[in-house]
Amino acid sequence: MDIPSIPLQPSRRVLILAAAPAQLLDIAGPAEVLAQAAAHIARLGGGAAAYDVEVAIVPGASPVTTSAGVAIAAGRSLRELVAAERPFDTVIVAGGEGARTRHDEPALRDAVHSLAGRARRVVSVCTGAFVLAAAGLLDGRRVATHWRWCDLLARRFPAIAVEADPIFVRDGNVWTSAGISAGIDMTLALVEEDHGHALALAVARDLVMFLRRPGGQSQFSTTLADQTAADTDIRALVAWMADNLHRPLTVDMLAARTRFSPRQFARVFARELGMAPGAKLDQMRVDAARRALEDGQHNVAAVAAACGFGTEEAMRRAFLRHLGIPPGAYRDRFRRRPADSFSAKDMHP
Repeated sequence: MDIPSIPLQPSRRVLILAAAPAQLLDIAGPAEVLAQAAAHIARLGGGAAAYDVEVAIVPGASPVTTSAGVAIAAGRSLRELVAAERPFDTVIVAGGEGARTRHDEPALRDAVHSLAGRARRVVSVCTGAFVLAAAGLLDGRRVATHWRWCDLLARRFPAIAVEADPIFVRDGNVWTSAGISAGIDMTLALVEEDHGHALALAVARDLVMFLRRPGGQSQFSTTLADQTAADTDIRALVAWMADNLHRPLTVDMLAARTRFSPRQFARVFARELGMAPGAKLDQMRVDAARRALEDGQHNVAAVAAACGFGTEEAMRRAFLRHLGIPPGAYRDRFRRRPADSFSAKDMHP
């Protein structure tokens, strides 16, 4: 007996719009995530709507050189985009120098406002938030952008609530992300919203991403921050701490490993790394526990003990402070699974 085919839904039309000069990865990152998702959908079927992505860079002279020196086609002009009758499912405004310096150009501002009014979802990557803000689309909303430009965005647009730490923020149908690579994490979250967790993880594996980060995760890398310490004793101590998180570390114990008294140690540590020793230790333990939960080889209680939290409740409180999600939910969401665990039935129609 022939099995009837399941008709595909119409593709979700996505516009990636950028003002030249644009950041290449702000465009290519989301575009590649959506392309990989569409490839999975096409291979597996199941009636899910794929993605039809269009890229447009203003002004419309073609080709346009991006931040990396790579030239790409400009696509349709703003006038053509606004005049088109078919709406977009999602409008993504990419960042870069152009978004930061040209956001208040009337033609760009008015076009984005018009396009957003016909879209189900509006998104910015990095300094693309400046364009959305100039178009009046972020007033009264929580917003993320690249950490370097948070203060400037807040000063220029006081009606929006700029959050300096998260890698992306969702406020209603408006999504905004931090700098550059954070746009990939956010686009994976868009795919998850559209088609479910399994497809988003499958795409992340295709992109060989170590982790699809949750939106509340900090923009700042703990490891990179540790390397900025000018004091070699502090750098060496942090490396030792990372190898001894299972131990009941105290400020007195840590100070004893340096040339400082406990009071001097606390002052120098905070000056070098921007936080107190206890806060750094808490952060390092969360990072270690996060990696262990992603690996999926141990239960929450074992991870809490191995990372020095003492109790599951102490680890739960630390995860909520740093990541906004409890350990069990984090493990269920980000634990690595076999690559063949994704199928058409996992997708939301």
